[in-house]
Amino acid sequence: MSEQPQQPSQPPGYGYPNQGPGAADKAGPYGYPQGGPQQPPGGYQQPGYQQPGYQQPPGGYQAPGYQQAPGPYGGGDPNALYGYDPYGRPYSDKSKIVAGVLQLFLGSFGIGRFYVGHVGMGIAQLFTCGGLGIWALVDAIMYLVSNDRTDAQGRILRG
Repeated sequence: MSEQPQQPSQPPGYGYPNQGPGAADKAGPYGYPQGGPQQPPGGYQQPGYQQPGYQQPPGGYQAPGYQQAPGPYGGGDPNALYGYDPYGRPYSDKSKIVAGVLQLFLGSFGIGRFYVGHVGMGIAQLFTCGGLGIWALVDAIMYLVSNDRTDAQGRILRG
């Protein structure tokens, strides 16, 4: 007689990769393992009260597959707190409009260059009075109309 093949306890493609044969029985619904951080016994606890024998999981609980939104108030990439432009370059915390207006009105002192972190160019504009005003005016126009101006860290200025 022919022998029936043994059916797996869990459909293929579910659960974590490289699980042992007994690990599928310990998995909860949707293939997630049971266990992990446990809630403190006894229900609701007063804020600041730590139940004896209970340890808070480090970093708190985070749902599987959840990523915190980038921004100045969240996690995300520390090099791109304000996100990325369409070409994948990180945005700066500096604004090109502020840099352009500063360069337009105070460009003979190099203030727009100091604002974006280009200290050497700012000092050069300070000593030359903004290239007698011409360099400062051209710089102001370039800051206001260009989309590729960067700060001292090489991040694209926000619009």
